[in-house]
Amino acid sequence: MVYQLAYRRPAYVTSTISYAESEKSIDESVSSGSPDLPSGIPDALSFDRIISGGTCPPCTTRDFMNYLVYIERAAENLQFYLWYRDYSKRFSELSPNEQALVPKWNFEKAENEVLTASNSSTLPKKLDPETSAIFKGTDFAQPKVVTSEKNSNPFHTPPVTPMSDGRESTAYTEWSDDLSTMKSDEKSFSKKAAGAFEAADVKWQPFTIQPFREEISRIIATYISDGGVRQLNLSSKERAALLHALANTTHPTAFRNVARTVEWSLRRQAHPNFVRWTICNGNRPRVIFARGLGLAGIIGGITAAVLITLSNAGRGWRVLSAIGFVIGIATLIAAWKGMCVVLHGMHHRHLRPWELFADEDDTSSVYELKKGSFDSLGSSNSYEDEPWIAKYEKRNIIRKVFDREVWIQEPALRQIQDTIFLQAVGGSVVLSAIIVGIFVAFPKGRFY
Repeated sequence: MVYQLAYRRPAYVTSTISYAESEKSIDESVSSGSPDLPSGIPDALSFDRIISGGTCPPCTTRDFMNYLVYIERAAENLQFYLWYRDYSKRFSELSPNEQALVPKWNFEKAENEVLTASNSSTLPKKLDPETSAIFKGTDFAQPKVVTSEKNSNPFHTPPVTPMSDGRESTAYTEWSDDLSTMKSDEKSFSKKAAGAFEAADVKWQPFTIQPFREEISRIIATYISDGGVRQLNLSSKERAALLHALANTTHPTAFRNVARTVEWSLRRQAHPNFVRWTICNGNRPRVIFARGLGLAGIIGGITAAVLITLSNAGRGWRVLSAIGFVIGIATLIAAWKGMCVVLHGMHHRHLRPWELFADEDDTSSVYELKKGSFDSLGSSNSYEDEPWIAKYEKRNIIRKVFDREVWIQEPALRQIQDTIFLQAVGGSVVLSAIIVGIFVAFPKGRFY
């Protein structure tokens, strides 16, 4: 089974549209239950299906994460999106008493606070000397401004989130297997979060009694603050509005605008590019090699046609050159779209460089968890120091061309590749017929 012969793979997306348009589109498509898929993406490979685990390799959530880490270098969007979905679920499971401590947030209020904070003075209004002399010694006297690190730091209090039953919140511990590491980094995360609040001109201390306050502080230090190890690409206005919201509440609605921006980037940019990338079944050396074979086939067809035309052979023999044209043009068209026809004949694909050197006794899921890309509160997504890079660079070009292969398990991806292969064959037959017809029209050369 194949798709329509007019099928075109998703176009490469280099940029996304504004947030206002993204909010309107998400409200109309995703919320309605009938998402508008980008051109070239079947329902079986939709964004929601990949995220929910309804696809097979190489189109799983893990493969999507690897693509964003190693190819797009924008894995922080998916990592934040997965955390936000899980956080919203965990928040909805809180008891009514705990949820009562966390009010919903209205972003119009946050924008007004940001505007007020930027226009107002940070110093108290100074009274005139006569009024100060009258109020001196009374409760109405102007207090002295005392600035200390203890009072200015909104995270000076011990970062313990009490729950309604008197227990300490341990929700953040499920985001890391190394609790000792989290405790050792707790101060640095608190300082980064405090610096982010100060940069956003937040003058009050966040409510530490609210559930998940510690986890929110770590999210701020990781994704929101300037210089965070997984800093999201947010405007200064978006960042300030979000920090003002998080200073008041830990409700998931505080992340609404940022979550929509991230989701739109994933749906309209990262996801189409990922599907386009997975269609390619060979690595770059193999694709270049396939293009060379295609050109060689075309040159062979031209050579055969010219030699037969210059000989005393009948015109019918010139049709034999079509073999070289068909094979060469079909191989070249498929390679131009990132496919090797030899690999496609077996429905195989090359292993990615980071997959080649995974320990044989480790399953791919264990390998990914060990890598930490699914740890929402993990370290930087930089991979330059990973050992597979040096190992892959040492492989010679011949070995890269004939690297290890694996079967493509996702049926929808195989159907897309089947469609592209038929398009390549059909195009090669038409072009070959035209070229051979031109050669048949020439008279005999009778040179030999």
